[in-house]
Amino acid sequence: MLIAIISDTHGNSAVFAKFATWARQNNIQEVVHCGDIGFASFAKEMADSLPTAKFNLVIGNMDNDELSIKKMADQGQLPNVNFCGKTGKIEIDGKEIAFTHKPDDAKKLALTGRFNLVLFGHTHQPSEEIVGSCRLVNPGEMAGHFLRPTFAVYDTKNNHLELKIVDRLQNNSI
Repeated sequence: MLIAIISDTHGNSAVFAKFATWARQNNIQEVVHCGDIGFASFAKEMADSLPTAKFNLVIGNMDNDELSIKKMADQGQLPNVNFCGKTGKIEIDGKEIAFTHKPDDAKKLALTGRFNLVLFGHTHQPSEEIVGSCRLVNPGEMAGHFLRPTFAVYDTKNNHLELKIVDRLQNNSI
């Protein structure tokens, strides 16, 4: 299964729309958002733009709307959203995946040895490092505030990870 990994969207609808088009064309069924969503209405906008994908969201340090997002999820307004608070954990195709916003928290998760992949955001810079037997990955920022907007795609079947630059998405091929 292909998992799209995004972070630090900060409510940038225009960039997210480009990503969403690519995600629909590539049948992305799972999205992990590593925090700094922007605001509750943007969480709904993201989820509505990819209704067949499941969104796994954690809160970042700039997300002051946590209670509103949680309330919307609890009330069924975000039916395809798994709201995880500050730390999320999922298992897909036998891969144990954890995600959070800050790099120090992510490193602690990686050091437990329980996960194949730990995802984080916050720094706005894409990175990958191996911690024990765990891949520690930051997909960069989708907002484009400091660097070009990026996201990552992880294929659980072949353990392949690829960084994508949003403004270079030209066709529907992976």
